[in-house]
Amino acid sequence: MQARGSCLRSPILAGAIFLLWCCPDGGAQQLVQQRRSDGAETPLMVYAPQASGCAPLAVISPGAGGTENGYAYLAEGLRDRGWLAVVMGHKESGPGTLRHDVFSSGLHQGLKEMVTDPVSQRARIMDVGAALQWAETQCRHPYKVLLGHSMGSDTVVFEAGARNKLGVKAEDRFDAYVALSPSGVGSIFPQNAWNGIRKPLYILTGTRDKGLEGDWKWRATPYDELPPGCKWLGVVDDATHMNFAGRGMGHRKVERLTLDTVNAFLTGAQDGQCGQPPHPSGMTLTAK
Repeated sequence: MQARGSCLRSPILAGAIFLLWCCPDGGAQQLVQQRRSDGAETPLMVYAPQASGCAPLAVISPGAGGTENGYAYLAEGLRDRGWLAVVMGHKESGPGTLRHDVFSSGLHQGLKEMVTDPVSQRARIMDVGAALQWAETQCRHPYKVLLGHSMGSDTVVFEAGARNKLGVKAEDRFDAYVALSPSGVGSIFPQNAWNGIRKPLYILTGTRDKGLEGDWKWRATPYDELPPGCKWLGVVDDATHMNFAGRGMGHRKVERLTLDTVNAFLTGAQDGQCGQPPHPSGMTLTAK
C-alpha cells in the first residue's frame, strides 16, 4: 500500500474505491448544510440550472469514502440538461471512516465492514431525507430521481424498496432511480431482493466493473429479478468501477455514455413512455 498522501491505482474494486477519499473531485458550485432527522448535518453540493422555474430534482449518492465534492461530471451533466442536481456527503461512510476501517482491518475487509454496517447505511437514508427537505424549501419539484454509485447504489435500491439483510428501510420518495455499479446477491441483499421495485430503475455497470463479491455479471443480477415496467440494464464495454466515478483510463467515454443513457432513460420515465432504449456504440442496453 502506498503512503496516505498518494493515490492508489489498483485493478480491483477495493483499491478503486480507495481513490474516492484520497483524491477528491472539485468543480462544485454551492455548498449548503441541512440538518437531518437525528440532528446531524448533511453537506450538500448544489448544481443549479440557469433556467427559471422549478426544475426537476436529481439527488446523487456517492460511493464508500466519497464526498459531496465528487461526481461533478454527473451533477454538471444533469444540471446542463435542466436538472437541479444535489450531491450528498455521507459523513458516517465518508473519507475519515473509510480511512479508519482500511487501516484497522485492511483494504478488502475494511470496505466490506463499511458497506455492511447497518448504522452507516441507515445514516445514508437520513441524508437522503435531508436532501429532500432542503430541496422542498426551494420549490415543489415536478419530478425527482435518486442516483447512486457503488455504496450509493445500495442507497438507491434501499430507497426504491429492495429487501436487505441489514434492516434498512426507506420510503420510496422518488419518481425514478438510477443505480451505478450495484451489489448483487450476497452480504447485503438476499435472493429476490429487487422483485418488489415498481418505479422506473436503470442499472448500469461495465465489463470490468469488479465488486467485493463478484464481477460485472454479479452487479447485473438485480435486473433479472426486477418486475417489468421501465427497467433498463446498461453494460459499458471495458468500463471499470472507478470510470463511473469519473476516474481512471477511459473515463471520458464512460462519462459520456452514462450521461447520454441516463438522460434518455429519465426523459422516457418522465414522459411515462420508457419504450426501447437507444443503441449507442460501446455498450449494450436492454429493457423490460
